[in-house]
Amino acid sequence: MTKTTITAGGAIFGKLRALGIEHVFVNSGTDFPPIVEGLIEARRQDLPLPEPVTCPHEGVAMGMAHGYNLISGKIPAVMLHTNVGLANGAIGAINAWVDRVPVMTMSGRTPVAEHRRFGARTVPIGWGQEMFDQAAMVRECTKWEYELRFPDQVSEAFDRAFSIAASTPQGPVYLSLPREVLCEQTPSEGLDRPSRMAPVVPASDPAALSEAARLLAGARAPLVIAQRGTGSAEAFAAFGPFAEEFALPVSQYWATRLALPMAHPMHIGWDPDAWLAEADVILVLDSLAPWWPDRVQLRPDVKVIQLGPDPLFTRTPIRNFPSDVALVGETAPTLLALIAAMADQPRDNTLLETRRARIAKAADADRAALRERAERGCASPMTKAWVSACLSRAIKAQDRPATIFHELGCPLPHLDLDAHNSYFQEPHSGGLGWGLPAALGAQLVDPDRLIFATMGDGSYMFANPTACHQVAEAHALPVIVLVLNNGEWGAVRQSVLGLYPGGQADRANEVPLTSLRPSPDFTLTAAASRAYTETVTEGSDLPAALERAIRVARTERRQVLLNIAISPD
Repeated sequence: MTKTTITAGGAIFGKLRALGIEHVFVNSGTDFPPIVEGLIEARRQDLPLPEPVTCPHEGVAMGMAHGYNLISGKIPAVMLHTNVGLANGAIGAINAWVDRVPVMTMSGRTPVAEHRRFGARTVPIGWGQEMFDQAAMVRECTKWEYELRFPDQVSEAFDRAFSIAASTPQGPVYLSLPREVLCEQTPSEGLDRPSRMAPVVPASDPAALSEAARLLAGARAPLVIAQRGTGSAEAFAAFGPFAEEFALPVSQYWATRLALPMAHPMHIGWDPDAWLAEADVILVLDSLAPWWPDRVQLRPDVKVIQLGPDPLFTRTPIRNFPSDVALVGETAPTLLALIAAMADQPRDNTLLETRRARIAKAADADRAALRERAERGCASPMTKAWVSACLSRAIKAQDRPATIFHELGCPLPHLDLDAHNSYFQEPHSGGLGWGLPAALGAQLVDPDRLIFATMGDGSYMFANPTACHQVAEAHALPVIVLVLNNGEWGAVRQSVLGLYPGGQADRANEVPLTSLRPSPDFTLTAAASRAYTETVTEGSDLPAALERAIRVARTERRQVLLNIAISPD
């Protein structure tokens, strides 16, 4: 029997769909002809394929894939153009790596052959894009990388890439695809089936779970630090009652996801320092840096429980936070297992009641101070705290779920959010330009969800906004963009003031290397792609502007940009 064949380039999209990948974020180049030819042929044969999303910049492709995964939990794919496309996408790969987001990342490789092979080099960039080790650009921020050497490797190599990306801890992988290999024929066998390698998903040692439960139940001054949420809607729903039942104060210190409603009585706010100093047991929920070491002196007898997919963050060169008990596993099932293990632990109800009241009182006082600070920010220009408070009220007035993507925009402490997947902050890698494309990817997954991208003016410029707005219009993604515009890189200024309090920068009228003035009119950038835009300079005008923005996004399904004048703070 004659075996059917297909070009390796033509096989890729069908194999990705067989693996369960539904969207491929693409920035194409001269290495793509065999892929484009194969895609057209597969469409003519009406084969099941993932949806390609054309992105005019590689950073947009990587950011959209990131946000897509955060909302859907599904693994996306990204296709980039040789070494230059990979270079542009490398910041997105770093962000995905630090945030443990699984992305099937691919880029073409300039042809190896100069002649005598179909697909060999043609125009000068075939020589100019040659590298000794192209994959080195992303090797440190991927779980696995490989260069396809033969066309019949497509099925097995993609199976392995997908399963490694999905294994705990999840993360990006990378495949380099030489053009000559993509042009060659490969057998169709295996291209239409899912991976034969099941992802590795470990569970915590029962003895470690029992020890963690014993320590928490017996603690007189426990503390929970949560940075990356609880991992699932089920765990989010269970964690709040659990924290209240056992009177566990929870700090969402530098959180990139929400673990607890902001108004929860056990939520003690952003700053855990005072609670850390007295804590005898600390539960760290998947937190890269759960506290500031130079600012905190822990008790000598404190016990620290580290819970998460990689409790020791083993690919981080230096991270020496204590770990007396390590609970390894995906955050949601591991946290649920710990909650179950706590159910039969003995408890001192009098102690719990006293501690619960103390925590709730402190939490109320913290929220009251935050509300007062936000109200004081209703001015011209207004403060970020005021924008956060107004946005929270606007969201609560809606009848549908909402998500905020924050990148140096609306700070979490002033946001009154209460749902799983309602908040995502830029990864701790700090690769700027993440927020807007991530919001677009999230909107693609859930068209009816209200999606807000809140960012500083510097972050907005990093996002390649023209490319982002083009994608938003092309795919009818009604993302609401809030540019909190203070005309500077405020994070740089704050870093200088933090390291040198009372120093030269503290006394200077302007801090060097931070100004972004004169400020561009960002409304014109968005309006070029037919967005609804406004500039808001008065704090008192913001609530009505947000109402109009939401109405346009909901009824016209059109992207929105509000350029909001912010005071440096």
